[in-house]
Amino acid sequence: MRAAVIALAALFGAAAPAVAAPPDCEALRTYSEARGGLSLLVLEDGRTVCEAYAQGADAETPFPLYSGTKSLVGLMAAAAVEDGLMSFDELAIETLPEWRKDPAKSRVALHQLLSMSAGLPSRIGDVPTYAGAIDLPFNAAPGERFQYGPAPYQAFGEIVRRKLVAKGLVADPLAYLEQRILRPSGVASVAWRRGADGLPMMPQGAAMTARDWARLGEFVRGRFPAYAQLFEPSPANPAYGLGWWLPNPGVGPAPATAATDLGQAGSAIPRDLVMAAGAGDQRLYLIPSRQLTIVRQARLGGAGGRPAWSDSAFVRIALGDTASR
Repeated sequence: MRAAVIALAALFGAAAPAVAAPPDCEALRTYSEARGGLSLLVLEDGRTVCEAYAQGADAETPFPLYSGTKSLVGLMAAAAVEDGLMSFDELAIETLPEWRKDPAKSRVALHQLLSMSAGLPSRIGDVPTYAGAIDLPFNAAPGERFQYGPAPYQAFGEIVRRKLVAKGLVADPLAYLEQRILRPSGVASVAWRRGADGLPMMPQGAAMTARDWARLGEFVRGRFPAYAQLFEPSPANPAYGLGWWLPNPGVGPAPATAATDLGQAGSAIPRDLVMAAGAGDQRLYLIPSRQLTIVRQARLGGAGGRPAWSDSAFVRIALGDTASR
């Protein structure tokens, strides 16, 4: 894993900004709003070059990120690694001794929980408590299969909670995330749903305005090499890293994998693009080589009669490809 991370860091660090025409804001707005879009925000080298709202939304309206929340958890994990609280290759049993007697659970590394390849099954939308996620039986060997769902991130939430307790810190992963990522990135406000156990929902709990999500994106884009481990393809699904989607062909039957066509776009999509994605086509795209941060938010549901969303088509419009409009 380390060699791949070094290679990724070299690639991202060496990427030179491409000379390109400004995004066609009207084309992006038209494409998004025809598919239920509520907000659109494009930053180029930190400057707002497109901003539009629809259906009564405005710059002060927060929207749920749904599974876009997972990318925030990836950032929290990277901060915890920087702080020496954990390592991505660390076995979960170092924090969860109750997993030691289980042949599969005893071999799970933390990065496998974040890449949803630990062997822990779950159902999209059915979020267990932290304790419930820890108690779930495995149905695959660690690293064998990509299984998209909330349980691995709830289990990871419990690991973070216990590590914070062990260090004498506030035993709330969200408090740690706010201190290490949200405040430094300039995020003004984030709402976060909590589960029946009173703990923040790690897989899908956050809601943010378009501007705050873009601030977070700029924070990450400006430190891209430092987060290279999050953008390393998982062996179980090359389209997914640690909470972030990548422009590689995906594998597996998961609906979330089928919901993005970035991996089918080939050279039309910059290889350094990474994406936070949630239900209803909530999107945060980062393209360091083009100095772009793009937020798109939409209303969940009501897709009947709408044209289908295509990440590839939308990104290509942002990059000036007129053939994709």
